[in-house]
Amino acid sequence: MPTRIPSPSIIQAAGNKPKIIEEFIGRVNSNTSVISIARMKSPGGWVEPGQTPEFDEYTIVLSGALRVATKTGSVDVRAGQAIIVSKGEWVQYSSPEPEGAEYIAACLPAFSPGTVHRDVDPSG
Repeated sequence: MPTRIPSPSIIQAAGNKPKIIEEFIGRVNSNTSVISIARMKSPGGWVEPGQTPEFDEYTIVLSGALRVATKTGSVDVRAGQAIIVSKGEWVQYSSPEPEGAEYIAACLPAFSPGTVHRDVDPSG
């Protein structure tokens, strides 16, 4: 029997500005550990701490631009484009343009705070 997801759960986001995470499928909203799928809305100038996750992340940008920085450089992913970041790779996401970004992110296995491994904030 299919499982209908009537609405997402709002998940608290990391970063310097408020970002909206609407988890449709994942550990919180559907008790799914295999994959998580969420719609993200980040404001212009948002940046989150770097991370070295234990999951692969597949991202499709719907509007605006998402900057994806790694140890080897950075790339701006624009509306209609996608990017794959492999587990174990250090990555930092941001939305550098004034209009921010809206995107869909899928994590395999599902995102969890215990497997994202965010950089420690030196300011405490």
